[in-house]
Amino acid sequence: MSGYKNNHKPYGPYEKYFKRPLDIIFSLLALIILSPVLLVVAILVRIKLGSPIIFKQDRPGKDEKIFKLYKFRTMTDERSKNGKLLPNEKRLTRFGRMLRKTSLDELPELFNILKGDMSFIGPRPLLKEYIPYYTAKERCRHHIRPGLTGLAQINGRNAIKNWEERLNFDIKYVNKCTFRTDIEILIKTFLKVFDHSVILDGDRVVVGRLDEERGKSR
Repeated sequence: MSGYKNNHKPYGPYEKYFKRPLDIIFSLLALIILSPVLLVVAILVRIKLGSPIIFKQDRPGKDEKIFKLYKFRTMTDERSKNGKLLPNEKRLTRFGRMLRKTSLDELPELFNILKGDMSFIGPRPLLKEYIPYYTAKERCRHHIRPGLTGLAQINGRNAIKNWEERLNFDIKYVNKCTFRTDIEILIKTFLKVFDHSVILDGDRVVVGRLDEERGKSR
């Protein structure tokens, strides 16, 4: 994107030398260990929702480079009589809601992590259409790889109503990325996913309010 400049300096040795290798090792291990789960979910998605099994969407990654985000499909292709797709809430089935509630739809993002598009921990990648709405300070969320989960997800992401508050968590993480912080985020994410108090994909609520908060002022 025009006008973007990455002047980010790694916070320490962990971010500079160890974070990416650990992402590669653990994403590969997770894909091997969870392969039966991935296979079962893929089969169920094909049976209940049809093809394609994997939903792909453009998202901005590190340095605002666009990549394809992978997820399991959660909606049907049901259309109206005039051929237009029905609203999302009409196409989201009970099975799809279950996938989202348990965050099982996010498992294909392990391939994004292995490829280097993402990290386990980092700012959640939002839609590319919203980049023009960021302030210069907020664009620093793209200084590092986006994450499967992050500070916003473990700090009441579903309850935070303010756009700036959400992005401030991302900025805080970018400015101080440590091994201890990553471990704490991972542990809290697992706990919150299991009690269903967090859904990993932060854009499902955030972007719905973005036009209200900033679009009208432009």
